Amino acid sequence: MRRMLFIYNPHAGKGQVKTRLAGLQDAFARAGWLIIAHPTQGPGDAAAAAAELGGSVDRVVCCGGDGTLHEVISGLMALKHRPEIGYIPAGTTNDFSRNLRLPRGMDARAETAAAGCPRPVDVGRFNDQYFIYVAAFGAFTDVSYDTPQSFKNLFGHLAYVLEGAARLPNLHSYHLTVESDAGREEGDFIYGMVSNTVSVGGFQSRGHNVSLDDGLFEVVLIRFPQNPAQFQSILTYLMQGGTGDAGGMVTQLRTANLRVTSQAPLPWTLDGEYGGDPTDTHIQVVKQAVSIVYGK
Repeated sequence: MRRMLFIYNPHAGKGQVKTRLAGLQDAFARAGWLIIAHPTQGPGDAAAAAAELGGSVDRVVCCGGDGTLHEVISGLMALKHRPEIGYIPAGTTNDFSRNLRLPRGMDARAETAAAGCPRPVDVGRFNDQYFIYVAAFGAFTDVSYDTPQSFKNLFGHLAYVLEGAARLPNLHSYHLTVESDAGREEGDFIYGMVSNTVSVGGFQSRGHNVSLDDGLFEVVLIRFPQNPAQFQSILTYLMQGGTGDAGGMVTQLRTANLRVTSQAPLPWTLDGEYGGDPTDTHIQVVKQAVSIVYGK
């Protein structure tokens, strides 16, 4: 009998996972899995469980938000032979799940996680850490991990919008040197994102064809606006889903390697979690590093 490690965050979303455990595990058992269930006990526990137990199972299914998936991926990257991954999103925004064409409803997603077809997916290496769908710095990137869980549970995605709006008066720029496969540029930036996803922060991009296994990540860099016209160009670009040139205020590129050097510590988020504040950051694509179950 095939063995599954089921890692779930009992506090994700509105705590709905705890009331659905019997149904989820029944779906796994019907698909022929022998189940090892592990509720996460706090930050870092999902990564530790994946690293310790992942080598002894055929598939790891995680249920929670993108932060739970991030930890599971990070833990599995420590293994030479990695099991397949199923994902049952149950968080506030669930950005990465939008790439996987998962069905609606937790029961249907459990059936997909148990019996769906795994496909290769790239993983990002961020210095000595990993991320699955986005590494970002600058404006609003700390909103996801600074917003209290109780606030997320009550207001859902609106919690991020409200928290972000409160920070508009405090936009800060960073003087950076950015080197990629496409070249080098230097300047003052308010935001940067290295991603492998069609959605970030609940907003879906209409401007890019994203492939999860092509060995390339999409990069967006937004410069510091010097006047209202430049600021309006950036807002228009964002509202249009990342289309247009934004009057030269936005750089878009695709690359397998990126190096960002800053004069001061630069705080990053990795999949919505705090990733540290290095002054020298090297990001590389680990092509097709894991296999994740898709929907139809």
